[in-house]
Parts: sequence; structure tokens; C-alpha cells
Amino acid sequence: MTPSVPSSSRRARRRTAAVGVLVAAAVTAAFALTLDDSAHRDDTPDPSAVVTGSAAPPPADDSLLALARRDPSDALAVGRADAPVVMIEYSDFQCPFCRQFAQNTEPELLRSYVDRGVLRIEWRNFPVFGEESEQAALAGWAAGQQGRFWEFHDVAYGEPRERNAGEFSEEKLTGMAREAGITDIGRFQADMASDKARSAVREDQEEGFRLGVTSTPAFLINGRPVLGAQPVATFTEAVETAAKAAKAAGR
Repeated sequence: MTPSVPSSSRRARRRTAAVGVLVAAAVTAAFALTLDDSAHRDDTPDPSAVVTGSAAPPPADDSLLALARRDPSDALAVGRADAPVVMIEYSDFQCPFCRQFAQNTEPELLRSYVDRGVLRIEWRNFPVFGEESEQAALAGWAAGQQGRFWEFHDVAYGEPRERNAGEFSEEKLTGMAREAGITDIGRFQADMASDKARSAVREDQEEGFRLGVTSTPAFLINGRPVLGAQPVATFTEAVETAAKAAKAAGR
């Protein structure tokens, strides 16, 4: 019997799948770069410290643009849903370098790009430091259910906190929620303990793991990986480059 010949559509699907595997492998390799572990794990980092990879990240890949959710109702995002550039941020509330980014870099990105409609920032919970990181992630999600995620984010990163020493206990997290302006504390606590919260955090984590994220903070800017608490100029260059590319592509 003569072997059947795959249809053109089937061959196309196979080519598409193969490309997808190659793209995923490339991004995994980028995010799996060995970071300076001593810098990343230091509980009291030098504020000027920068976490960098051992090689430059690859250029943007349009195939990864689909990771941007662009959901107008996403409480863990800021900026226009149709902004030409989306920065996905994988972070842990106990990570000192995430705090460094939140205090020193993010405000400039908000002023220069988010407020102008150029950039959208989508937060992904990526707790890596144990139970208190998990609890903080659940609390952030719960704050978002009352429209106060970014206020909670600012409170949580507002001061240095010793890792896994009770700084993110349920009692402390409730206090942070009050400070962030959350009025229905009963709902906040119920949301934090819900299966829906755990599912949302797990979804974010699994997305990061699939990409090869191993430490925080890690970012995708229209498909271009940026690793660690890089200087403002690194993010500015990445956003400007992505915005120009989006304009050229008619997005």
C-alpha cells in the first residue's frame, strides 16, 4: 500500500508546532541564564546592585506577544489594554531586587510610558522564597479583587522586610491591606484563602516555569527577556525599541 501523504494543512500545523518548540526553547535558555546567586540571595542588597545574566538576552520574538493577556478587567495590570508595548513582570513580594525595581525603576516607567499610553505592565505572581511569598502573592491577588492591587504593591514594597521572619504573616498582610485602602477586610481575607486565588497564583507560576524563569524579577517586553533589577536605561531602551517595532508593524 502506498503511504499516505500528509495534507498541506497538516504539514503547516507541524511546521507551526516545530517553530513553537524552538521559540519556547530559546526563551527558556534566556531566562535560565545563571544569575549572580550571592547578589540575588542577599537579604540586604546594595541599593545600586544590578542582577545581570551571563550573556545578553535574545532580541524580541513576536511569537511571544500572545503571552500578554491584555484583559481590560485585569486588576493586576496597569496601562491601556491596547498599548503598543506590554511588559510582563514576574515578581515575588519578598524579593529585595523586586523591591528595588518597584522603588527605583517602575515609577519612571509609569511616568514616561504608562501615563502616555505607550506601555502596559502586567504583573505575574512568581513566589520563589517559600510560604510567606505564597501568602503575599495570595494577598496581592485578593487586594486586586477590590481594585487595590497596586496600592497593596506599593505598601508591600514600601520598606525593607526580613525574609521569612513573619513580615508577611496573615496579620501583617491584613495590616498592609488596610494601609492600601482596602475597606472590606472580611472579603479580603476570604479572597486570600480561596481556591480561586491559589489557582490564579499557580497559573502565573506555571507560565513563568514554562518560560524558564528561575529567579526574580524577570520581564518580557513585547517578547524580549530582561533579567533582574537592571538600570532604568535598560528598560527605557527595551520599551523604545518595542514601541518602534510595534509602530512599524502597524500595531
